[in-house]
Amino acid sequence: MHEQGHRGEEGAASPEPAPGVDRPGFLALERELTVLLRRARASQGEMARAVHPDLEPSAYGLLVRLDECGRQRATELAAYIGVGKATMSRQLRALEQLGLVAREPDPADGRAWLIALTREGHERVRRVREARRARYAGRLADWDPDEVTELARLLNQLNRGMEK
Repeated sequence: MHEQGHRGEEGAASPEPAPGVDRPGFLALERELTVLLRRARASQGEMARAVHPDLEPSAYGLLVRLDECGRQRATELAAYIGVGKATMSRQLRALEQLGLVAREPDPADGRAWLIALTREGHERVRRVREARRARYAGRLADWDPDEVTELARLLNQLNRGMEK
């Protein structure tokens, strides 16, 4: 989620294309990422509904982040996802109303709050993530395990490069 143009890079027209952008590798990359991102958006909606029928697809990434990293300040979550404070506040209120997250006082700063998954939120996210990994395992069953590991490494490298 946080890779999707929150810095205004995507969709911006540049006067001259960078050298080499018309090479077959970059054309294939653009095509395959377009398909992958379209499928990921659809999948995110399905996963959000599996966590809770009223969960917005965009909020699913917040739950995964909290599941992986533990409690965080709303400002940290907003920066990671790439949204403003108002959007983050609205999403967190909705997640609280669904019983998936709770606010706790920040022991390091009494004026701040930390957002954490509730027990119910953690359990729902865990079930959905396990089911998603099982789908990946089924769809990639004919891949060599080293290829799966290499794909994960390359996607990580791509994601880090997109954050620059």
